Amino acid sequence: MKRLPLFRGTVRPEWIDYNGHMSEAFYVLVFGHATDALMIETGLDSGYRESTGCSLYTVESHIRYLQDVPEGAHLVIRTRVWGAAARKARFAHEMYVVSGPESEPAPEAAPVATTELLAVHVDQRAGRATGFPDAVRDRFTELTEPAPDWAGRSIAAVA
Repeated sequence: MKRLPLFRGTVRPEWIDYNGHMSEAFYVLVFGHATDALMIETGLDSGYRESTGCSLYTVESHIRYLQDVPEGAHLVIRTRVWGAAARKARFAHEMYVVSGPESEPAPEAAPVATTELLAVHVDQRAGRATGFPDAVRDRFTELTEPAPDWAGRSIAAVA
């Protein structure tokens, strides 16, 4: 199975909130940069967007904050594609804290946060969803793997 390259980053001081760990807004920022990397790897890069007027729009997301992340932490984001159709893609990012800027998460490591996303390929000029080009859809298909048990869950009702 083919895998996408890992996305890497470091938690900046300005990302720390009043509780002393990474603020929720910056998880979204880091995951957004990982989505940009996914777009490059699947052929939806800036040249594609400029020449076609098409882009990938996130239409739904679900984030799980699993562990606090401190200032200066080295982050690795693993991106997994769980499916693609004519004009939609479902994928996830798993965030890990690692020991150094070039380190990789151990095979048994648990993520500190995850996000699951549903995205739609949009023709911005027409203002509506449109099908992926064959090469892009084929790349998504080539990267598709089974979703883990935590995928597809929603927020539980408050009892």
